[in-house]
Amino acid sequence: MSIGLLTVACFSFQRRPAVLRGVCLGPCLEKWTAHYLREKGGDMEVKVHVSTVPKMDFLHKNFVYKTLPYNEFVKRASEKKHSDFFLCEDESYYLRSLGEDVRKEPADIRKQFPVLAEDFKIPEFFDPDQFFSSVFRISSCGLQLWTHYDVIYLEVFGKPHNYKSKTCLYFYLLLGDKSEVLDIDSPDLEKFPEFIKAKRFECLLQPGDLLFIPALWFHNTLALEFGVGVNVFWRHLAAETYDKKDPYGNKDPRALHTLDELPPEYKDFYGRRMVQRIQKRTYMDSNDINITTR
Repeated sequence: MSIGLLTVACFSFQRRPAVLRGVCLGPCLEKWTAHYLREKGGDMEVKVHVSTVPKMDFLHKNFVYKTLPYNEFVKRASEKKHSDFFLCEDESYYLRSLGEDVRKEPADIRKQFPVLAEDFKIPEFFDPDQFFSSVFRISSCGLQLWTHYDVIYLEVFGKPHNYKSKTCLYFYLLLGDKSEVLDIDSPDLEKFPEFIKAKRFECLLQPGDLLFIPALWFHNTLALEFGVGVNVFWRHLAAETYDKKDPYGNKDPRALHTLDELPPEYKDFYGRRMVQRIQKRTYMDSNDINITTR
């Protein structure tokens, strides 16, 4: 089993990712086997991603949403071949827990999975008022998620590879927080030439390791085995800066229109994003310009 989580107060001031080891997380490290998770998690219905391929693509939506009893989902996610399936016998599964009201309420493992939450201790790195959500995640072996960033501090624990960069211009953003570069290991440099400038940081998380990811750092994860993790999000800016209707923590700050109110790192990031959006919406590629003369 792989496990993952978010951390580091001291590194947060430098806004650099960091891996912490030896932090007390409770008995989850010993208890959270596939059998235990099925037995203790209950049979409530959960909405999950299902795909015929392990590399999930948010741009082209190469997955479908399905609903399963939680214990049945864990059974399938922990298998490599399925006797019961939706699309194919080796389909991949991914669960991101949701709040009770999925449109308004952030996920909290203590509310959605109270029995399992008793095994897990959320590190106290930040003021309790900065807490935003704790997201319970389970994925099939080999599952790779799309590259994206979050607007609040993220903590993860597990066995994924992680990929990050500080500059949004090199990731060819879609509308929102997703990158248009689908294959970060073999990118199409003819289509995305600036991507080669992105600086890569990669780490292998062992069970119990904590990975701290600052807000606005792109990341990509690959589960090397049946993956179980908890992502804990904390707000960095004042609570009123964020969109109150955003239960996922990935909408840009409401203060985007007033850059002077943001800290320097945020001002730089969103200033570049605004320039990028203007270029994309208003500039014409020279190859698209046709000039006719008479």
